[in-house]
Amino acid sequence: MNHAPPGHAAPADARPTLAVTLGDPLGIGPEIVAAALATGAAEGADVVLLGDTPAVRRAAQAMGAPLPGDLRPAPLPGAAAALWALEEACRLVRAGAADAIVTAPVTKSEIAALAAGFRGQTEFLGTRLGVPQPTMMLAGEELRVALVTTHLPLRDVPDAVTAAAVERAVRRTHTGLTTWFGVAAPRIAVLGLNPHAGEDGLLGAEDAREIAPAVAACRADGIDCVGPLPGDGSFAPRGRQNFDGFVAAYHDQGLAALKAVAGGSAVNLSLGLPVPRTSPDHGSARDIAGRGIADARSMSAALRLAVRAARGMRRGNPFRRPPPSA
Repeated sequence: MNHAPPGHAAPADARPTLAVTLGDPLGIGPEIVAAALATGAAEGADVVLLGDTPAVRRAAQAMGAPLPGDLRPAPLPGAAAALWALEEACRLVRAGAADAIVTAPVTKSEIAALAAGFRGQTEFLGTRLGVPQPTMMLAGEELRVALVTTHLPLRDVPDAVTAAAVERAVRRTHTGLTTWFGVAAPRIAVLGLNPHAGEDGLLGAEDAREIAPAVAACRADGIDCVGPLPGDGSFAPRGRQNFDGFVAAYHDQGLAALKAVAGGSAVNLSLGLPVPRTSPDHGSARDIAGRGIADARSMSAALRLAVRAARGMRRGNPFRRPPPSA
């Protein structure tokens, strides 16, 4: 790995290192990682593979492809391997030894049985890296959608859609669109929580009480955002042409539309973390694991975006110590 020793900053153009977790050992994670690496998706970066490394080695051998990267096997099998890989990726980041994290899909319920309170990789990584509430975004070629809330039961969503949470998501979306995707002046649509964005309070008070003030605060700081907008019509083709990104109130409101348009090739990314984190836009797919039919497009896109973002964010990585003063 091309990393500077402690106390010295790596050159901004040095090869970044990606910590890649292999996900659920019984799912398609190892094979889509092997397939994506075989096509050069992480070209220009060093790769550390964490988790069930025998599985990823077998997948590479089955396709007759070399397996680039530093393989670090988990000490325990099964879901414990997936959990260990997440912990190890965070340890590498905190040590300044990784510039980005790329995660293969996990089976959440099995990790939750080992780690109390586990709801998803986004939340877990945020807690371990000092950002308890990172912002999830899924991005495809046509559509980019960030979420105010992530993996919550639907009955808990209204209480979590606060003005502070909405404002945080809008600000991070603006930063993400400018730094990750190079959109100089992004225009952002902020969706309402209730049908018709509350219909002037007739269908719920949250839109006027929480979302509208957050939009106003962001606009006062020069962010080009509008809302709350009705969630049902905003993703229509005309709406998609008018905005660079969307902020949805809850998981299915935003991601159902995103996956209808770009499912299988979009990237799940985490905004607000100290380093880039990306992931495929799908689950562990145990039903097709090992059959040689898993689609690696989303994992390939996740690796490519992580390489690009890691290069762009290298100077801002708080885990890299500045060079000693003269």
